[in-house]
Amino acid sequence: MESKANLDNDKNATVAIPCQTPDDFVAATSPGHIIIGGLFPIHEKMLSSEDYPKRPEIQKCVGLPIHLPFFSSIIEMINNSTLLSGVKLGYEIYDTCTEVTVAMAATLRFLSKFNCSRETVEFKCDYSSYVPRVKAVIGSGYSEITMAVSRMLNLQLIPQVGYESTAEILSDKIRFPSFLRTVPSDFHQIKAMVHLIQKSGWNWVGIITTDDDYGRLALNSFTIQAEAKNVCIAFKEVLPAFLSDNTIEVRINQTLEKITLEAQVNVIVVFLRQFHVFDLFNKAIEMNINKMWIASDNWSTATKITTIPNVKKIGKVVGFTFRRGNISSFHSFLQNLHLLPSDSNKLLHEYVMHLSACAYVKDTDLSQCIFNHSQGTLAYKANKTIERNFFMRNDFLQDYAEPGLIHSIQLAVFALGYAIQDLCRARDCQKPNVFQPWEKQIGKEEWGMTCSFDHDISEPHLVSARFRKKELLDVLKNMTFTVGGNSFHFDAHGDLNTGYDVVLWKEINGHMTVTKMAEYDLQNDVFIIPDQETKNDTLLNTKIQSKCSKECSPGQMKQTTRSQHICCYECENCPENHYSNQTDMPHCLLCNNETHWAPVRSTMCFEKEVEYLNWNDSLAILLLILSLLGIIFVLVVGIIFTRNLNTPVVKSSGGLRVCYVILLCHFLNFASTSFFVGEPQDFTCKTGQTLFGVSFTLCISCILTKSLKILLAFSFDPKLQKFLKCLYKPILIIFACTGIQVIICTLWLIFAPPTVEVNVSLPRVIILQCQEGSILAFGTMLGYIAILALICFIFAFKGRKLPENYNEAKFITFGMLIYFIAWITFIPIYATTFGKYLPAVKIIVILISNYGILCCTFFPKCYVIICKQEINTKSAFLKMIYSYSSHSVSSIVVSHASLESMHGNVTMTNPSSSDKSTTWQKSKALQVQAFTHICKDNATSVSKTLPRKRISSI
Repeated sequence: MESKANLDNDKNATVAIPCQTPDDFVAATSPGHIIIGGLFPIHEKMLSSEDYPKRPEIQKCVGLPIHLPFFSSIIEMINNSTLLSGVKLGYEIYDTCTEVTVAMAATLRFLSKFNCSRETVEFKCDYSSYVPRVKAVIGSGYSEITMAVSRMLNLQLIPQVGYESTAEILSDKIRFPSFLRTVPSDFHQIKAMVHLIQKSGWNWVGIITTDDDYGRLALNSFTIQAEAKNVCIAFKEVLPAFLSDNTIEVRINQTLEKITLEAQVNVIVVFLRQFHVFDLFNKAIEMNINKMWIASDNWSTATKITTIPNVKKIGKVVGFTFRRGNISSFHSFLQNLHLLPSDSNKLLHEYVMHLSACAYVKDTDLSQCIFNHSQGTLAYKANKTIERNFFMRNDFLQDYAEPGLIHSIQLAVFALGYAIQDLCRARDCQKPNVFQPWEKQIGKEEWGMTCSFDHDISEPHLVSARFRKKELLDVLKNMTFTVGGNSFHFDAHGDLNTGYDVVLWKEINGHMTVTKMAEYDLQNDVFIIPDQETKNDTLLNTKIQSKCSKECSPGQMKQTTRSQHICCYECENCPENHYSNQTDMPHCLLCNNETHWAPVRSTMCFEKEVEYLNWNDSLAILLLILSLLGIIFVLVVGIIFTRNLNTPVVKSSGGLRVCYVILLCHFLNFASTSFFVGEPQDFTCKTGQTLFGVSFTLCISCILTKSLKILLAFSFDPKLQKFLKCLYKPILIIFACTGIQVIICTLWLIFAPPTVEVNVSLPRVIILQCQEGSILAFGTMLGYIAILALICFIFAFKGRKLPENYNEAKFITFGMLIYFIAWITFIPIYATTFGKYLPAVKIIVILISNYGILCCTFFPKCYVIICKQEINTKSAFLKMIYSYSSHSVSSIVVSHASLESMHGNVTMTNPSSSDKSTTWQKSKALQVQAFTHICKDNATSVSKTLPRKRISSI
């Protein structure tokens, strides 16, 4: 029974609802020769019930009807001008109620057949001869609706000019060939948003869109462009597209909870409709959510939102709106609004009725009053007094008008007006069927063939073409028109890229005001800031932080964590020899290790310091002082020997010429150390090594001859004496030994000479050093000197027991030992030393060996010359020889006796007088021999002083 009652009620309800006529459906209309259609979202939503519709009908629109279309006033302005010269534009305006279904119903009326007694849309396979009731359509507002309408208008290629639809897909002329718009596509708006986000230093943002084609396309485009600029999206929230959806409140609450949880997200991009943002902000104010909101052109200048009580609590709002133009004519339209007939303007009549109910409400409460009454039925009737009071408050509409949107509508109407003017120059446009939106026929005053097919005619027939006819759509695409002194034209995608104004919401005198902050240039992708005040407002954005991770300072790099977002990372210091000079660099840059270096966490590379053993280095100064001191010693010794030229000590040293040669070698050795100091050059590298090698070899060669001479003088073995006499050729020995070293050094310089080596292996310095060129040649040179020194050491060691005051062999032995110790120590030190002090090792070993030989060879003799002058005489010399000879004879006798006792031939305790005499004569002979060899120059003088008989006995 209950179900039957419900069924009866439904039937009664069905019968009670009258059929809605087209005249009730249309919002505003005006007759004319050429009809232009208009689609505007005047109301916010349709009146919906909890149940699904039970019959196909157009629902009632409810909400605040403040979007009075500027479209009609501009058409009237064109009609009153000379633009079309007698041709009147008519219009039919429909309220889409922000619903696709309502917009589609209005579009069906646009597509209905012209001059048909009924509102019918005929199905045809070819619409070439079909004449629709309208020639062009302006609208609708939202992209979701525009796309649906455009697909229907494409059927007859009716031009559609959008004034607010910004979805990027509408630029696709394959899908939407008859659609044009007077605003840029969302591609440019999103590009500007991402640019603003990146410029402000944000990389962790959220985005809220609607669940329709517009929202999904905007979300996809923003995601792609944001990722390209390393901006990460923390969350993506999608709200139902229409207010009639009952889940919208739940989804808004969920979105706000998500915003609250993502505490690090302080920047939120919002692609929503105005009624979405209105509800979203009211809830956000209740929850004390304070963020930076980036507004799309849909709501960035909506007065309905800026007048929300306590709207400043939501934080800062930066938005993008269409470029503003001169809209003074719109203000004039509002001033004369009471002159417009309301009989054919349902919108104006409805608006007057709403204002009648709130005639005595304060201005601050007027908006809320109108909104409350718009939710119910219109029970008030306007009278003349109320209408006059209403029109005195037309600033309410002016405040709610969006300048960018009004300018876009103005451009759309003028574009159509100029296009129709171009078409009507060569035809009588007062005849409604004079042209079709799509057609394009051939030249003026020419006769041609066109084919016209009808459903009951199967053969083509001739049609005359007296005028050149161009399609309205083609004229629109290629036309340039002027509005307010500015020139405009559509690009290849049908877009009018006028650019954007960047607006900022500021509280002025207690009211939220939308102020222009900058302009965005599409072509150059730059923001143009007009003055310093707005520049300061822009800089305030940089103080807001919206990042997943703390910013990595220069000297650090981002180390991405396991999160899927590249914006969530940890900061790590750049390792040694790496640097980063910007914030949030993904990786550290490598320095050129050959020329630069960098410490840990460096912001730049530093040039490596070029190091070598410099002249002002303390160690170099010390070594040079020692070298200079050695040179002074050489000069002093030379002077001492020159002044004591005829003394036995000097003569027993091998003569002045040999001494000078040895002293010269010592001088060159000390001087060669200077080639190892200072910036290495090829010349100094070659000269230092070879000069030391040749001069030291010459020195050792001279000492070798002296050792050989001493050994020859005091050798008592006849066979050895004979061999040494044949071997002893001083000049030949010196030249031969030195010549071999010269050959070694010459081959070294020819085939693998020492060169300057730039050592970059050290982390912070570049070492300039002499590289030997050939280790084999370097080792051969030193090895050859070592062989000569070893021979010299052996010869000197043999003569170590010579007379003490004149015994050079002992000191030569010490000198050679010092040389061996120095160079044996040099090898491991040289092999392990690295850096600029490597040449210092060479200098030290040269100084040690040079000082060792110099001191052992000349200093004892200088000591005798200076401090022991009493033994530096001829008589002392002879006495020393005599004493040494006596000692030697006793040793020989003892040795001889011991030898005989060993063989058992003779046994005696005291030698006979004859044996003593023989031994004495041998000793005297040896004495003369030694004297002659040691100091040959003294033999003559000694023979003169001693009696001949003494000499002969010797």
